[in-house]
This record gives sequence, structure tokens and C-alpha cells, in this order.
Amino acid sequence: MDGVTVQERLAGHPGVAEIVLDRTEALNAIDTAMAYRLAQACAELAADRQVHAIVLCARGERAFCVGADLKERNRMSDADLLRQRPVFRAAFGGLLALPQPVLAAVHGYALGGGCELALCCDVIVADETAVFGLPETTVGLVPGGGGTQLASRRLGPGKAADLIFSGRQVDAAEAERIGLADQIVPAGTASQAAIDLAARMAANSPVAVRAAKTAIRQGGSIGLPAALEVEDAAWRTAALSADRREGIAAFNEKRAPKWPGE
Repeated sequence: MDGVTVQERLAGHPGVAEIVLDRTEALNAIDTAMAYRLAQACAELAADRQVHAIVLCARGERAFCVGADLKERNRMSDADLLRQRPVFRAAFGGLLALPQPVLAAVHGYALGGGCELALCCDVIVADETAVFGLPETTVGLVPGGGGTQLASRRLGPGKAADLIFSGRQVDAAEAERIGLADQIVPAGTASQAAIDLAARMAANSPVAVRAAKTAIRQGGSIGLPAALEVEDAAWRTAALSADRREGIAAFNEKRAPKWPGE
């Protein structure tokens, strides 16, 4: 079992797909096979023009994902670890590079690489049981799934340093307060809340939503004048598309749009 499944065409939610972490016997810890499958799943969904929003969720009651499988790594030599590294980078990089909006539905423990998987997503929906942490320094490592950079951008360098240097865990309430979670929902409802929000995103122009995601992602780490040029390019992409023409026609005709999506 590779630990990742993809569910497309969710009933009642056209255009929404789920990536499901499914290695419950190990609290969804990421081993090499699971990382490889996650990278493959992301590549498949990135190329699927019928998928307009994606939810990353997990099976099991206790954890979203507890990070890298340290039992597997305990058997690895330095050479083995270096051979595994490109597979992990492809998994996290594939999630980060998805052109569609991606929502993390977090319950239970989201630690180390699990927290980084959530950070790779555009929106983090967590339930009241969620516990986040980046404890890599407690086992002699540095967050390597984008954690140092993504946490700094989302939380600011001070709060990122607090979490990474101390390795401490934060509950759902603190995660929302510091900006690590965007929405807190009752226990057991994170997946449904994320799917409902994803469905709202999927109902909008695919061209416009993807262009807006590009502008947000590319503009977030550069100066304002350059970022406004990124935004202008995104605007032009949407404004000159068939989606824009259909959207305005539908508005004036008081009907739901039928997005060309090209």
C-alpha cells in the first residue's frame, strides 16, 4: 500500500478532487513509497483540466500526518537518506506547484512533514483536535519540506523561528491566532468544511482562479512594484480569456456561467 489515494469527481461537488493520506497504521507518516505516490498524484491532478480545486485530507482518527517515517529512516545510511531526498522534494514540490487551489483539511497531529504538507496548501482548515508542530530540530534535522520558508512567509520570521527552534506544538486555537490555520471547525468536520469551500472555488472561473493563485504565490516574496506587475499579468490572462467573456455574459443574462476554462 502506497499510503495515498486520489478521489475525483466527488458526489455533489463537481470539479473537486481529494488527495487522501492513508497510512493509518503509522499515523500517516511519510515513507519513501508514500512520498513517491504523492508526487505522482500531484502530477496527475495538475494535468487534469476537469479538476478545479483539491482537498488534502487524511484517514484515521489521531493524525493528519506525523511527518517523515523515522522508523524507516532509522534503518537508512547517509547515502540512503540522500537518495530519498529527491523523492521527498518531488512530493512537497508537487503539492506546492499545483495550479488549482489546494485546501488542507487537518485533524489530530500535523507534525514535521505533516505540518509542511499543510503549509504547501493555499488554505488550511483545521478542526478543534488539530495539533501543529515543526519538531525537526529535536531530532537533529531542519524542516526540509519547505517549512523554514513557508512558515516564515505565512507567520512571519519571528513566529516561524519560535516554532522551528523550540520544536513546540500548538493547538488549534493558537494555530488560528498566529495564522497557521485559516479556519477552525468542530471536531470531525474539517474534511467536509474544506470540500464545501473547495466547491465554492471550483464553481468560479478556472482561468481566473488559477491566475489569481499565480499572482498570490509569485507576488508574495517580491517587492510591491514587481508584485503589481505579476498581478497585471494575471489580470491580462483572465481578462483576455473566454471565461471573462462568458462570465460577463452570464451576469447580464442572469444565469449561471458555463466556463470554457481555457
